Amino acid sequence: MERIRLFAEGSGKTLSGSIDGRLYSINIGDIYYFEAVDQRIFAYCESKVFEVRGRLYEIERKLSESSFLRCSKSTVINLMKIESVSPALNGRFTAHMKNGERVIISRQYVPALKKAVLK
Repeated sequence: MERIRLFAEGSGKTLSGSIDGRLYSINIGDIYYFEAVDQRIFAYCESKVFEVRGRLYEIERKLSESSFLRCSKSTVINLMKIESVSPALNGRFTAHMKNGERVIISRQYVPALKKAVLK
């Protein structure tokens, strides 16, 4: 019930992102994951990718009370958008997202993922 409440609260929050210089308001609940690439942060939604301002740790901290969790050095994932999780090599896991993408969960973040999912 607590996770559902947090998801519902997060669905009303928005974040600014841009595509080709145009600014958009993105509903936090629509974001599948954030990824840092070449010192730029991208928010991946079902079919669009937005560039957002800030640092990944700032986004992680801002969304710590919602369903987002750090899953690697460069990725913060929305737990509510995970379809399934499967083991990968060397203690890592792969998160299969509802939009068909796959996100690697580093082995140092696997215990936090298990704790969050098994609450």
